[in-house]
Amino acid sequence: MQIARESCHFFRIFAIRSLLIVVGATMIVPVLPPAAAQPAAPPAAEETLADPVAQEILQHADRIRFPKESFQVDVSIVTRRADQSTETRKYQVLSKGNDRTLVITTEPASERGQTLLMNDRNLWVFLPHVSQPVRLSLAQRLTGQVANGDLARANFTGDYHPRILRSETIDGEPHHVLELTGVDRSVTYPRVLFWVKQKNFHPHKAEFYSLSNRLLKTCRYENFRSMAGRTRPTRLVMDDALRAGEQSILEYDNMKLRELPDKLFTKEYLRRLD
Repeated sequence: MQIARESCHFFRIFAIRSLLIVVGATMIVPVLPPAAAQPAAPPAAEETLADPVAQEILQHADRIRFPKESFQVDVSIVTRRADQSTETRKYQVLSKGNDRTLVITTEPASERGQTLLMNDRNLWVFLPHVSQPVRLSLAQRLTGQVANGDLARANFTGDYHPRILRSETIDGEPHHVLELTGVDRSVTYPRVLFWVKQKNFHPHKAEFYSLSNRLLKTCRYENFRSMAGRTRPTRLVMDDALRAGEQSILEYDNMKLRELPDKLFTKEYLRRLD
């Protein structure tokens, strides 16, 4: 009997201890290694790059380059290659705001009637006698050193977040140097450096960079004269930074303000014209 009582006592103690161990194990909160730190989400681009002074400078320079109102202008582009051969193309550009543009080829005769339609940042080319338009990007080359967006997208404002990078003196005149960062990857160039004369907001030159920050080409704004009620640059000289001796010169002429109906900037309307 004594042995039986001791055995029962032993098993009761063993059971209690086992229960305590199990309960204790369930109450222990495991200590996990700290989670790998996750990089904080970057603030919105507008917050990161917001610079109201730079934005105002850019808007003034854009108004110098092109009217705020709807307009039409003729553009002649002469491309000079490294072997000194040249090619001339001519276009008529109809623009309404910064997001609707038609670029109509007028020369050479073999390509007359080809039309680029830009609506927002969507771009199509309409070819005579081809039923369906072809989708293009703003960054694709139009001719020579000129990208589609160089003609179809009139202004930098809206496509880029500007900030004042520095000031430079050129020919005795102080200039703002703006760094323009594309709002997304659909813009013509991911990054632009833009020199603007401080006293009158006249654009002086621009440098265009790739996504890898490689200089693609430079542009000089020249031959300022009155067009559509304001003194504007009427010649743009674009030099290829990757191929020495390659250059395109854009000449703007016959700029005039013009009311342009919204239906003009639709694929349906252009199909009917064809």
